[in-house]
Amino acid sequence: MFILNSNDTAPLYKQLYNQIREHVLSGKLPANSRLPSVRDLAAELSTSRNTVEGAYQELHAEGYIYSRERSGYFVSVLDHDVAPLSLSPKPRTPGTLPQPSPGYTCDFHPARLDPASFPTALWRACFLECLRESSRELTQYGDPQGDWELRSTIRQYLERSRGVICEPDQIVVCAGLQQSLDMVAHLVKGNHSSVAVENPGYHLPRAVFRNNSFDIVPINVASGGIDLEMLTSSGSTIVYVTPSHQLPLGWVMPIANRLKLIEWAASGGNLILEDDYDSELRYHGKPIPSLQGLRPDGNIVYLGTFSKILSPALRLSYLVLPRPLLAAYHGVYRYYFSTVPLLEQRTMAKFMEQGHWMRHVRRMRILYQKKHDTLLRAIAHHFGSRATVIGQGAGLHVVLQLHEGHAGEAVIIKRAEREGIRLFPFSATCATDEPASTNLLLGFGGMAAAEIERGIGLLSRLCFLEP
Repeated sequence: MFILNSNDTAPLYKQLYNQIREHVLSGKLPANSRLPSVRDLAAELSTSRNTVEGAYQELHAEGYIYSRERSGYFVSVLDHDVAPLSLSPKPRTPGTLPQPSPGYTCDFHPARLDPASFPTALWRACFLECLRESSRELTQYGDPQGDWELRSTIRQYLERSRGVICEPDQIVVCAGLQQSLDMVAHLVKGNHSSVAVENPGYHLPRAVFRNNSFDIVPINVASGGIDLEMLTSSGSTIVYVTPSHQLPLGWVMPIANRLKLIEWAASGGNLILEDDYDSELRYHGKPIPSLQGLRPDGNIVYLGTFSKILSPALRLSYLVLPRPLLAAYHGVYRYYFSTVPLLEQRTMAKFMEQGHWMRHVRRMRILYQKKHDTLLRAIAHHFGSRATVIGQGAGLHVVLQLHEGHAGEAVIIKRAEREGIRLFPFSATCATDEPASTNLLLGFGGMAAAEIERGIGLLSRLCFLEP
């Protein structure tokens, strides 16, 4: 009835288990029928009793068979109308294997970092040092808000470089901005139902809050930041903003509008979600101070991440909660555990304490400014008066607004992909209708200078080709 193959990679007991299971599911072994004894089946298959016993025990544990004292094993009664016809894995053919994503010779995605920028040697040294020091803590659950040492280090850094005034108990370490936003959504959903977002703006907050059943209210942005009159009349009680480097247009909200936005939050119990996007990468002048620093006791949730400077793969971010939200946080998340591994948190803390983080920020600022300037020179050379650059001087991308005679975003992206050029659609940042003008979102962080020059040269020809 059953056949065992010694050349099969699966253990013999597993082969027998699979065959008996298939017979039970298909009805070839009727309910309540008695299976051969361990000794008889082992003799029939010329195998050991352990092989048969192992198969029987696994089938018994999963409920396919049952035992009667001194009578042996019997087939369980199953509802064959709902039982699967077969659980045997089907052999894969080479054609069914997933294919790798296409490679790009020029990748203008705005979220890419320099491939050689991660400080591997320093990170490894800090990691091993923390591994030696934290062996006791590795047998315990960590603080739900994150490691105290890391939160204290983040507090010092934020106060010194971003003007954020807070205490470590207001900081929550999260696994990326996505989780930070999701956490805030759970904290405020009982008192708020809609979120105003910048338009154009970052697509992630829209998705996170929409998935948490919030209404999304797009608010236009201009050189002065988010339209405050439109925000006030929208009826929304939460606003998500990137005031220090607006995503994607790169504008900086002036101080007068910042103060008005803070007053909007204070006047009606409204809430500001301040995403300090790309704040470290400002190439001319000092970094713009945070909104939170202007009103530390205000209704402002400050969101930051290590993804844009250090590594998005580490999934390390943080949020600073205003005092009134701390009670809600402890109420909602008191039984949760931190989602960021303790060793990564300790490593990040040591990396910062030893001064590596600030030195790394300075190196990255120099590295990306060179790429930024290379991109601007290439655009000026190849596009000339046919396009205008928006949002230069900071961050890891610029926006290129095309003038008349271009092929349109969708056509340009398709043409570029055929030539090995990756473009992230600017239209994906728009919460409502597509923009009136055609814009290209050009990230430069992950590309070498020669790739930037070659990519812009090729892109300039693709944009203005005849259909």
